[in-house]
Amino acid sequence: MRTIRSTREVDEVFREGERVSHPLLIALIRETPQERGPEGRVAFIAGKRLGNAVVRNRCKRVLRAAVRRSGGPWPGVDVALIARAGTPTAAPGELDAALARVGRRAASARAAPSQERR
Repeated sequence: MRTIRSTREVDEVFREGERVSHPLLIALIRETPQERGPEGRVAFIAGKRLGNAVVRNRCKRVLRAAVRRSGGPWPGVDVALIARAGTPTAAPGELDAALARVGRRAASARAAPSQERR
């Protein structure tokens, strides 16, 4: 799985990405820059307000597992997934559904501006 590792690239996703929220996670989604190729990447973020290192690592681990189950990283997009308070205790099915819902909402939001221009 290709991940976004540098702080600069994560900051770019935060600045330019589209934010989609769900009670279990927040996703920031931006198109992959052309010069980098079509392969997508994912960043997993768990802030200190979630708890100690054990809790934050669990959040990232369950998010990574959910992305693997859903077929990510997705071609053509860089995604930053931010854990929320319910992430470490959520059932795998709940996280899968949350990730699918976030993906659908992001896809419909990206399609909406192009329809308005017609």
